[in-house]
Amino acid sequence: MRTLLLACALVLAVDAGAAQCRAQSSGTTVALVELYTSEGCDSCPPADRWLSSLGQRGYAPDRVVPIALHVDYWDYIGWKDPYAKQAHSARQRKMASLARAAMVYTPQVLLQGRDFRRWGSGAFDQEVAKINAQSAKARISILLDRRGTGAFAVETAAELLEARPPADAALYLGAYENKLVSEVKAGENRGKTLAHDYVVLQWAGPFGFQGRKAEARQTLPLLPKAVPAHSGVVAFVQDRASGAVLQALMLPACPG
Repeated sequence: MRTLLLACALVLAVDAGAAQCRAQSSGTTVALVELYTSEGCDSCPPADRWLSSLGQRGYAPDRVVPIALHVDYWDYIGWKDPYAKQAHSARQRKMASLARAAMVYTPQVLLQGRDFRRWGSGAFDQEVAKINAQSAKARISILLDRRGTGAFAVETAAELLEARPPADAALYLGAYENKLVSEVKAGENRGKTLAHDYVVLQWAGPFGFQGRKAEARQTLPLLPKAVPAHSGVVAFVQDRASGAVLQALMLPACPG
């Protein structure tokens, strides 16, 4: 599990005795990277590997928050993706609608809420640098309690920092797991062993703001055989009218 750095953009505290940990964003903007993918799509594994490699390439959570959202519309061709959710497909379609796109596709990368097709090139590095150079438009904090082995109890708070914040801002929350492996028995990837990281397993939101502040308390179940040490939570603030992401935060599970 990649650990959070005690850097200027992120503060992390752990209370090992209570199996609690917390994180808070600060002055700079973190880039949210959403990968829409499926085990039923033969062009998706390279994108899955790319997402998994971001930490090794120096993209710590104080710069980039990566998440993989497995969609369900490929399931019909013979292999049901065990991580696919209709809610992920619905979110992808909603984001496409905001961008006035005629269709959705996989693999698709959204960077800060916008379609970004040059994810495998140096253009990604340049765009992330621009995002990280911006002052934060929202502040997020997460408190994670993993006393139970089968779920995370999560408390999240967010505050809008802009002089004129968007009227349709919302807070989103998700639980993810790393080091997932599937042996695909059918479909376009038949016979392949696929590895995944940052796979969103549970999704909560949108939570609306009251004035400049929003709060959410959620219990997010893990997979039956989940390894809490490979898991964590993410939170982000997004303008639902434009799709623009204002801030993102990732918190790996604290030691048990």
